[in-house]
Amino acid sequence: MSTFEQFNLPKSVQKAIDDLGFTTPTPIQEKSFSVIMSGRDMMGIAQTGTGKTFAYLLPLLKLYKFNTTHTPKIVILVPTRELVVQVVDEIEKLTKYMSVRTIGIYGGVNINTQRKNVYEGTDILVGTPGRTMDLALDNVVRFEEMQKLVIDEFDEMLNLGFRTQLTALLAMMPKKRQNILFSATMTDEVDAVLNDYFDFPEEVTLSPSGTPLEKIKQITYNVPNFNTKINLLKHLLATNEEMSRVLVFVNNKKISDMVFDRIEEDFEGQFGVIHSNKSQNYRLTTMAEFQEGNLRGLITTDIMARGLDISNITHVINFEMPEFGELYMHRIGRTGRADATGTAISFIAPREEEVKVAIEILMNTELEIEAFPEEVEISTKLIEPEKERPVIKLFNKKKKPDGDGAFHDKAKKNQKINLGGPSKTKKKTHGSVNRNMLKQRAAKKKKK
Repeated sequence: MSTFEQFNLPKSVQKAIDDLGFTTPTPIQEKSFSVIMSGRDMMGIAQTGTGKTFAYLLPLLKLYKFNTTHTPKIVILVPTRELVVQVVDEIEKLTKYMSVRTIGIYGGVNINTQRKNVYEGTDILVGTPGRTMDLALDNVVRFEEMQKLVIDEFDEMLNLGFRTQLTALLAMMPKKRQNILFSATMTDEVDAVLNDYFDFPEEVTLSPSGTPLEKIKQITYNVPNFNTKINLLKHLLATNEEMSRVLVFVNNKKISDMVFDRIEEDFEGQFGVIHSNKSQNYRLTTMAEFQEGNLRGLITTDIMARGLDISNITHVINFEMPEFGELYMHRIGRTGRADATGTAISFIAPREEEVKVAIEILMNTELEIEAFPEEVEISTKLIEPEKERPVIKLFNKKKKPDGDGAFHDKAKKNQKINLGGPSKTKKKTHGSVNRNMLKQRAAKKKKK
């Protein structure tokens, strides 16, 4: 069995790992280490929960050499503010016995505070593309000393619309640098950016794109509507004691608040809700409460689905099926992490059947449908988004009928006939006014 000692890490890093109680590297950590140490660009395909953060941090910290400059030597870009906080926390654990300054920057908080922190100097900068771009344009974040770039959850960054910021940042950075990129899936868009900005990256693949983690049991139910989904969720929570650490995924902020309000009726104080409308402090506090075991579950949008290291998730529930098959993979990857097993439960409404088929094609696996529990009430009441919109008939403009019907009579009345005379509504021009004034003055002179 391999151990971290085979990496010949600096004593300061090895001591930090020993303090954390880690002994055996994960497969992605083993595969990535020698590639990153070689200095080559790397493209890592690995799913959530495989130890990617340590996979790039360990070799980078082994390669790291202290210098007195105040601009970052290593830049790590991640898609969300929560992931920034998490990565900074991991770096601080590993650099406990090193002299390394780490700063995290992200939107939603006072930019001036972050500007001050960056000015004071940093060795490792972790940031979201948007805030990093803002500070780089202000010449606060500078890249002249930068040697290593890590982009984590790259496909999710593109999904969130960060391509413009990413390409702009890549253009600002020195060409002589090592690029390390991790993505859960390999898409055409990912491939295009690799071709433009990376130098023959070596691919390190943990598992084929779209392959589910084998330790996750997948269960699906056919459920007709929102209210029936609420009834089924309440039933599962009430009857299954093993559902002790639960993530419930929905597709938008409004639905997440609706689900939370309904679950709170029967399970008061047991669940939190997180989405982008919640303040940064609220989100971090709720996350901490869940991590510490004070909450049974979280209801959230896909902002949580990627990269966040929440341990010991027993169940992931897709209250709504995601819009893309890849997102399903990222959601269920929140459970079954490391050596644990987990369960993913999906509620599939009739309008979500197409997404289910797309997921099955992606995974090359058929999702089996469980029998709907007889004791759960099937509601016929629909919420507003589920109601069919009335069909609005678009009428063509009336064609003018042939002949001299009423339409033509009315049209003739409305016609303006120009008889060639002066228009009554025509305003006098400045020129005509001036001519009249001159005539009046001339007449006055004759009288005199």
